[in-house]
Amino acid sequence: MQYDTIIVGGSFAGLTAARYLARARRHVCVLDLGDPRHRFSAQPTGMWRRDDDNPHSVLQSLWDEVATYPTVTLLAEAAVKVQAQQEDFVVTNWSGEHIAGRRLLLAFGVSDNLPDIPGLAERWGVSVLPCPDFHGFNYDRKPVGVLNASPRSPEQAMLLSEWCPTTLYLDGSGCDASMREALERRKIRIEAAPVRRLAGDGCNLARIYLADNQVQPLDTLFLTACHQLNSSIAEELGCAIETGPLGQTIAVNGQHMTSIRHVYAAGDICRKTANMTLACADGMTAAMAIHHSLVFETNATEFA
Repeated sequence: MQYDTIIVGGSFAGLTAARYLARARRHVCVLDLGDPRHRFSAQPTGMWRRDDDNPHSVLQSLWDEVATYPTVTLLAEAAVKVQAQQEDFVVTNWSGEHIAGRRLLLAFGVSDNLPDIPGLAERWGVSVLPCPDFHGFNYDRKPVGVLNASPRSPEQAMLLSEWCPTTLYLDGSGCDASMREALERRKIRIEAAPVRRLAGDGCNLARIYLADNQVQPLDTLFLTACHQLNSSIAEELGCAIETGPLGQTIAVNGQHMTSIRHVYAAGDICRKTANMTLACADGMTAAMAIHHSLVFETNATEFA
């Protein structure tokens, strides 16, 4: 069959879009492997939640609800290729199945490129955290560290200093005089030595080891990781790609349409700030634009 919309990616942006389009009685196919970016997180960043919620349970509830709509097909598959054929798009999945749709929404997300420091990856999302704006309140007046992993790291340290005594771990990189002055003005401690490893029980952080034989107690470390797009589909379709200090994003307009007509993008792949609430908003914006384009394009054809 021909779907009204194919959605590549079934996390918060993709499922929010699927739900809206299903309620508009549109036939939707969602392809997703079930390994979202937030799978490492202990809390659903930026969303209203109950105390016992986690990102997995919140996302599963969305998935279960979307599955109740009879016009939605959910496939545990990855899209490996997309071809534009006249006014349609044909998606080929891992199984070799060809799926045709009138509109295409890309919501396949990004992956974080974490620094190669022993003990860091297994603590990502639990005691090594990405977002001062959301998590800073939780560590009010408790000492935290920031790893200098990206151009945004000094900014992270300055934000966290609003809540917490903060140390910026330069990890062997430099810090110019003006930046050092700005950090010190906010009483941010600066450690220049390279970071050797992180340690603690399980996924909890307790200690940070530095190259100069220092061992410092530390419960929480923040870092802004650079990222990469999870799929090359957008580039292969010819969508405009923007490159920033943290990685690539897909350029979209106010309706979340890419530079290719009828191809839309939502979520972390088209924004510089990762946040589940914003991803849901992106999905809703894209879905509304898709729905309107289907309605009014059809009417224009019928009444021409």
